[in-house]
Amino acid sequence: MEISIKPIVTEKATALTEKGGRYTFRVSPEANREQIAQMITKLYGVKVVSVNTMVCRGKDKSRYTKSGLLKGKTSKYKKAVVTLAEGETIDYYSNI
Repeated sequence: MEISIKPIVTEKATALTEKGGRYTFRVSPEANREQIAQMITKLYGVKVVSVNTMVCRGKDKSRYTKSGLLKGKTSKYKKAVVTLAEGETIDYYSNI
């Protein structure tokens, strides 16, 4: 099973990183905590202390157009907040 991991770079996630050394990632919905920790260790070479996960629900979207009201929904996704050991950091932009 292939697990995809993408960093979430928002104001709230950046504040969490600066405050407590916690990093936020968007992960595959079928991934569990152990798999996420192993993948982060493999990709970035850091020691993971804990992983907290949450499933973010899809949001309803609507817009008015010339032909009428269009309704849709964004897809749900899983988010992981990873806490690293003391002194460990992740540089998101090293893989670019």
